Amino acid sequence: MLFAIFFIAIALAHTTLLRLPYFWDEGGYYIPAALDFYHRFTLIPEFTNAHPPLPNIVLGTLWHITGYRILATRLMVCVFSAAALLAVFRMTQRLVSPAAAIAVTLLTATYPIWFVQSTLAHADIFAAAFTLWAFALYFTTTQSTAAIDSHVKRTQLWIALLFSLAALSKETTIVEPAALAAMHLVLLIRDRHSLIARRIHATWLITLSLPLLPLLAWYGYHHHRTGFTFGNPEYLRYNATANLSAAHIFISLYYRFLHLVWQRNIWVAIVLTLACLFLPRRSAKGAQPLPSETLRTIAVLVAANWLAFSILGGALLTRYLLPIYPLILFTCVAIWRARTRRWPWLVALTGVSFFAALWFSPPTSYAPEDSLTYRDMIVVHQEAIDYITQHFPDARVLTAWPAAAELSRPDLGYAQRSIKVAPIENFTAVEVLKAKQEPELFDTALVITTRYTTPGLRSYLLQHPDSRRGHEFATERDLAPTEIASILGGKIVWQDNRDGEWAAVIRFSRSYEALLQLPQIATSAPQIGH
Repeated sequence: MLFAIFFIAIALAHTTLLRLPYFWDEGGYYIPAALDFYHRFTLIPEFTNAHPPLPNIVLGTLWHITGYRILATRLMVCVFSAAALLAVFRMTQRLVSPAAAIAVTLLTATYPIWFVQSTLAHADIFAAAFTLWAFALYFTTTQSTAAIDSHVKRTQLWIALLFSLAALSKETTIVEPAALAAMHLVLLIRDRHSLIARRIHATWLITLSLPLLPLLAWYGYHHHRTGFTFGNPEYLRYNATANLSAAHIFISLYYRFLHLVWQRNIWVAIVLTLACLFLPRRSAKGAQPLPSETLRTIAVLVAANWLAFSILGGALLTRYLLPIYPLILFTCVAIWRARTRRWPWLVALTGVSFFAALWFSPPTSYAPEDSLTYRDMIVVHQEAIDYITQHFPDARVLTAWPAAAELSRPDLGYAQRSIKVAPIENFTAVEVLKAKQEPELFDTALVITTRYTTPGLRSYLLQHPDSRRGHEFATERDLAPTEIASILGGKIVWQDNRDGEWAAVIRFSRSYEALLQLPQIATSAPQIGH
């Protein structure tokens, strides 16, 4: 019953988002990969970058039942989001109270990063659902008993299965069972003189190591079929080898820390929690604090994700931390409840701050998918492509990714038919000047921002070109549509700007030399008139 309620609530809250065309990484990898399974039942997509296949299998199978529809995809993602929230509810209900469970579930659902991912077909939401159910079973099992009986053994098998499904949804979620296994290994060494403790920790160590087996099997299969274990060389360089430098890891540690304690107003919950720690504990019945073992485990998981995703993963995207945000909110609500009777007011204040963060952007850098800014990006791209298809259906369009895919792939939901594209990397001055050397390749340009920057931050960086960030922005920024039109000699015929997400259509008047060569005609043939 709760699952049905959660699913309906999520679908209604995302009503205006359910029919949007596919966004960014959806169109760049996840949907094309799922379409490969849908059309050919192949587990490995054509571009072979080695992500595990479970999301592709889920979506491809869904489309065989419903037909290929964006609405069906979005609703399936809502199903996984509802399942994940149900895991959050169960875990909090068992460990704290039903009232706290309602609070943590609502805060998780309204947290902007979670809210946005609840309809986007990224692998992260699939993996988060399995991971959070594994967390729910793990925390309730480790807290409720100190012995390994038949019931606990069955639960451990479920935990191993759930973590395995999470790893087969996205390989990086192996971090979660690995962190827990490492913790139990340390506890096994610490408690080596206790036979019962050794048995408990050894059993958990085996349980939490099992999810590695299906992931290794997937990589073995991938290598057998493609010759690449972790994907093609470009994918491996972007996500692993190019990041293994001290400078990159150091800056990643800084940004990942901000993702965990600051991004999209999660700092409000953390600051309120720190303030509550100065209050005495309540003596009321049912307001007991979380056990130290539970807090220790959550700290281990948060630290493991902070460190792992500062080293792994090419882009510093907050969605990689999706299973960790509910744990942070769970901890905050549990501490509020143990310290003050007015904890519902703290829940309300945090919820309001999350709702505001969905709509209002701070003057800092962040990914569009961290808030409803992603919708602005989709809308301006859709409007621009609609204009091109209506006015220049046979155009050859100069543009950059992801608009290049949106124009050339009708299955992404932007264009009714494929439009010819002349792709470039971005709209920096260097790339635009390169395009100027080959004007015959295009007669129209779809100009977009490839590096989103809020208007406030953009203005600040332009006014401070001597600062480190200002210098980087000056050399790497996308040129404005007027600048691009001036360099390429075109005219802006359409443009729109939604809080820093902009797009423009530029048309070029080309003149060509044409030579009509008549066929040679025998002299005895009659003369051809004009």
